[in-house]
Amino acid sequence: MQTVNILEAKNSLSKLVRTVESGKVPEVVLARNGHPVVRIVPLDSKPQGSLIGALRRHRDGLEDFNAADAEIEAMFLGEAE
Repeated sequence: MQTVNILEAKNSLSKLVRTVESGKVPEVVLARNGHPVVRIVPLDSKPQGSLIGALRRHRDGLEDFNAADAEIEAMFLGEAE
């Protein structure tokens, strides 16, 4: 962990981000008057994406999922075998 004063960080933000991004240090802590206030940490390597994107990628599975609706409805109504 590397600790940097906010004033110093303002002047070298790009360098600090590159340092964390490259993995040279796991995080950089920014301090105000010697007291830690925030951390610069890398984001997860896998993008999170959106729910809509996930549904588009799995639309065939979604059709299979929706096909079970009639069976589930029958179970709730007591009509299932």
